[in-house]
Amino acid sequence: MVADKTADLAGPGIGNYADLANELPGNYRSELTHRETMEALFAAKRHIEDNLCRELNLTMVQVPLIVDAASGVNDYLDRDGSRTPVEFPCGLGLDTPITAQVVQAATKWKRMALSQFDMAPGEGLCTDMKAVRKDYFLDHDHSAYVDQWDWEQAITADDRTLEYLTDVVRKIWKVLHGAGLLVQDMFPQLTGSYPPIPAELKFLHAEEILERYPELPRKQRETAILQDFPAVFIYGIGHTLADGYPHEMRAADYDDWTTATTSADGRPMHGLNGDILVWNPVTKRRHELTSMGVRVTKETLVRQLEITGQLDFLELPYHKAILNDEIPLSIGGGIGQSRTYMYLLRKAHLGEVSVTVWPQVLKEMGAARNIHVLE
Repeated sequence: MVADKTADLAGPGIGNYADLANELPGNYRSELTHRETMEALFAAKRHIEDNLCRELNLTMVQVPLIVDAASGVNDYLDRDGSRTPVEFPCGLGLDTPITAQVVQAATKWKRMALSQFDMAPGEGLCTDMKAVRKDYFLDHDHSAYVDQWDWEQAITADDRTLEYLTDVVRKIWKVLHGAGLLVQDMFPQLTGSYPPIPAELKFLHAEEILERYPELPRKQRETAILQDFPAVFIYGIGHTLADGYPHEMRAADYDDWTTATTSADGRPMHGLNGDILVWNPVTKRRHELTSMGVRVTKETLVRQLEITGQLDFLELPYHKAILNDEIPLSIGGGIGQSRTYMYLLRKAHLGEVSVTVWPQVLKEMGAARNIHVLE
């Protein structure tokens, strides 16, 4: 079981098409046509953007698709750096071309952008972010093309608490739940044979889930807990748990996963971050919608980089800005757009709500099960 836990620390994908063939639903029928899907999708998009900005006091802003590799702004995704960005030289006529990278997420950029857009504590920004993650295994809910509502809110030192994080998470879930009700009102067939979207989240620490299922690897623990609570927020992802492993590895330089906290029943815990996961009744699998967290301070940045052996990052401009108090304290996250649409519109495949590249083996596997991706 230790080997299973080790292999389970990074990346939620299935990993091979033989296993995926056993996971895709065999009696699937989309409740919406392609055209109806687009009508519902864009209604949900407008609802989520408008209400996310209203609930969290955010302003929609432009976001980069490419960044300078030397800035250190691109998202590292995982602690081990195994998922590398698309990189290319650009700048016709330059003696030394700019080494540009396609963003993997706007996590670091948006924290720096809070100052650029003059955001005071309690104010923030939201983006319609597009990215490329070329090193994902491409299955029914992982794509090389990523779209997210990447958001960030400036906060004070007093806001760096589990209570503040929890309040923000509840507001986000209220918005997503409301979008679900909206599209169900537009297309009542979405209520069909599926259970309702839960009105409330269950909040649990990763340590508490480990206590329930001490022998299970992380994905299986998440699957198990979602049988009891079909929508959960898991606190404290990244810090080492009682079994000697983190719930999942997280990059060291944005979310704070080391700060000491206290559980609801008074036990010591760690981490000011977490994920919203839901049970997808179509795929009958765990389904992650968003990761978020209170961001690192200069102290927790150094501590986490020490843990991951990446102190050399402190020479990069983004990391220096944190050390020099040049960017605000903040909380932020990325809400997967296509993943949210897939959940709300009762879809079996990301390709039904987004247009990207898929391997032929996956397209044929889907078509044999009445799952038809957009081309």
